[in-house]
Amino acid sequence: MTITVVCDVLGKENNGTTIAAMNLIRYLKSRGHEVRVLCSDQERRGEEGYYIVPNYKFPKLIDSYIKKVGVTLAKPDVDIVTSTILGSDIVHIMVPLPLGMCACKVARKMGIPITAGFHMQAENFTSHIKANNFRFVNNYVYKFIWKHMYKYVGGIHYPTRFIREIFESRIKTQTKGYVISNGVNSYVQKRDIEKPEEFKDKIVILSTGRFSREKSQDTLIRAVKRSKYKDKIQLIFAGLGAKEKYYKRLSKGLPVQPIFKFYSRTEIIDVLNYCDLYVHPAEVELEGIACLEAIACGKLTIVSDSKLSATKEFAIDDTCRFKNRNPKSLAHAIDYWIEHPMEKEEYEKRYLESATIFNQEECMKRMENMMVEVIQNTKREQAESQEKDLGGFENGTDKPLKEKEIKKEEILKEEI
Repeated sequence: MTITVVCDVLGKENNGTTIAAMNLIRYLKSRGHEVRVLCSDQERRGEEGYYIVPNYKFPKLIDSYIKKVGVTLAKPDVDIVTSTILGSDIVHIMVPLPLGMCACKVARKMGIPITAGFHMQAENFTSHIKANNFRFVNNYVYKFIWKHMYKYVGGIHYPTRFIREIFESRIKTQTKGYVISNGVNSYVQKRDIEKPEEFKDKIVILSTGRFSREKSQDTLIRAVKRSKYKDKIQLIFAGLGAKEKYYKRLSKGLPVQPIFKFYSRTEIIDVLNYCDLYVHPAEVELEGIACLEAIACGKLTIVSDSKLSATKEFAIDDTCRFKNRNPKSLAHAIDYWIEHPMEKEEYEKRYLESATIFNQEECMKRMENMMVEVIQNTKREQAESQEKDLGGFENGTDKPLKEKEIKKEEILKEEI
């Protein structure tokens, strides 16, 4: 197959969406498919298989904030989008942002099958404007992305049943959904990695994720300040993001200063294997690949019980959960597992066993099968439509435009 993967957000593999996109791209290429990647990652310009659109240019203050978040946003160019999609068997859109919505419109006009991933909770967006606690604002976001993109695709990839249920409840519609985990790569596994010398006398607690409001790293910092073992705890925050300076200021009262660092994919697996505990404090989490990777390494994993986070379902039981944004509750959980090493060892075995269902190759096979099924369904629906309404097709009212008939004006006149 010739598959176009549309990525509004693509760059360093420092966020779940980029990691999910690159894992899918690598797998599809390994299966012999031609994969075209439509994105705005300027560093990939000239690289085979990558088709680059411009980035949005914002006022200096907004642009600075976006860079701190660790992403760049793609600006649609209809000519580039059209030439990339031309001749594709299917288009897969990662997120419902402007480039994805533009690609959806172009593919629809060409009659090319479309699938789309659901990798963005409304709260991921609204938290940046401090409106994530306003249900009506989040509902508006869900209804907007349904109206402008998801209602037109042949299959929606939901990484968890949790997010499918949220989305369908907010738009009050049953969708053409496929629940498939993004999975954990086979290189992410339990290994005997010795602690670095400087950490030998420390209790190393790792937390991985973008430094942002909804990821709630501040809760972990405040919890360690309350811990009976704060003099021995070495916090490691792996990631990048706009909140880094704030978290460093918040950490000043800790006896042992946390480490804030972006690690490569191989480096972070070593850290996962030598850390003593993994904590995922996020309030908003659609799946939580970082959390799944900790589980795949057999780490005792403590997660928030937030109603907006899928990771609470990964916990063995309530001893591995804490009350959302409650430092006292998290401090209690941390101290409990420090004080119960034998029980911790047993739970780590149970976590490791639970990771088998997230085998990435199996998950990617299901993604590939989803695409094949959507292509077959779309062709059948198009054939049935032709049989039902030949008159409409003759008049050109319902017929998908031929590839050469796509014009920039036809896309731009429909506001995104």
